[in-house]
Amino acid sequence: MARKRKIIISGVVIVVVGGLIAANLAGRRDRGTAVRLETVERRDLVATVTASGRIQPQTSVDVSSDITGRIIELRVKEGDMVSKGDLLIRIDPSTYEAAVARAEALLASAEAGAIQSEANRDQAERAVRRSRELRSTNPNLISDEQLEQAETQFRIAEAVLLSSQRQVDQARAGLREALDQLAKTVLRSPMAGQVTRVAVEEGEVAVPGTFSRETGLLMTVSDLSVIQVNVQVDETDVVRLHLGDSTEITIDAFPDTTFTGLVTEISHSAVRLGPGGTGGDRAVDYDVEITLDNPPPDVRPDLSATAKIVTATREATLSIPIIALTVREHTPISTETAPQDTTNAEEETEGVFIVQEGIAQFRPVKVGIAGEEHFEVLGGLSEGDTIVAGPYQSIRDLRDSSRVRPMDGSGSDRSKS
Repeated sequence: MARKRKIIISGVVIVVVGGLIAANLAGRRDRGTAVRLETVERRDLVATVTASGRIQPQTSVDVSSDITGRIIELRVKEGDMVSKGDLLIRIDPSTYEAAVARAEALLASAEAGAIQSEANRDQAERAVRRSRELRSTNPNLISDEQLEQAETQFRIAEAVLLSSQRQVDQARAGLREALDQLAKTVLRSPMAGQVTRVAVEEGEVAVPGTFSRETGLLMTVSDLSVIQVNVQVDETDVVRLHLGDSTEITIDAFPDTTFTGLVTEISHSAVRLGPGGTGGDRAVDYDVEITLDNPPPDVRPDLSATAKIVTATREATLSIPIIALTVREHTPISTETAPQDTTNAEEETEGVFIVQEGIAQFRPVKVGIAGEEHFEVLGGLSEGDTIVAGPYQSIRDLRDSSRVRPMDGSGSDRSKS
């Protein structure tokens, strides 16, 4: 009997404890989901596009050779400052000097031949004149055949003279070409600036870059007075950019300094295309040039840089945290009295959960620009409204008319403390 009483008492205790646990769990459920609440307020927002690229001078000239020859003198090295016309490279001129000498000899020979042809022409002209005078004096002194032969010899002499003169012109052109080739053995700076690259050594053979720009490159001279950052911007962001947009630039080599600049050029063609000349599944980027306002004096080409381009600003605009914006299936409220087609009545709508008396209700919201942490609100909310601002998982799982409770300042559930 005593044993039976103990069993009954144990059962009652288990039931009571289980009831208390269930009540506690139910109480917690009734208190709702722990969320972070925030009041809709006004903020200053700045929308930006961030892109990476490299430092490049606005103007740079690649120096290459138009002739083939061994470099016998390399006058400059990387980092040297040069003025326009300064000697950079000298190529062995011996082959081209010989070509000039041959061209000069050919010209002299052609000019001598022309002088002789001119003398023959003059002699033939005098012979024709005498034959005509004799014929006019007495037709019997010279036959028609003799007169005709004299005239023919004159025409032949004129043709030979014209040919000789053309040979002189050809020899002069050959001399000019040989002199031009000889002049190309001396390479001078095309502009004032700094030598930013030297790709050859003294003693190497310079060759024209017929098929490859890199093959014929000897050195690069850059004007570092105007410095640009060339970045590549994704196709989804490039449409937000405009010429003149202000930019903040950080250069990896100068980590403690932020520079400013303006967007000065936006490419209209993509940098990379997918197979078949289309975008395909690959990302498409566009070149954007940003000109720095005050570049550092010791900046160098090809330094890595990151640009934060300001595309829009808003002052004291109504805003919400980016994390608060979510998407739900929402049935639009119709003002029409006519029957509506409800087949596809529900559509995905952006909005937030607004909280009133501990109950969260989804409300569609129209947003504008995006700052670093907040969206601009264009419609759907009023200043002072309380919304669910996190955590992400709680917002994702939240449903209309759900009961919510605020977390403490650290983001933890108050009910657990």
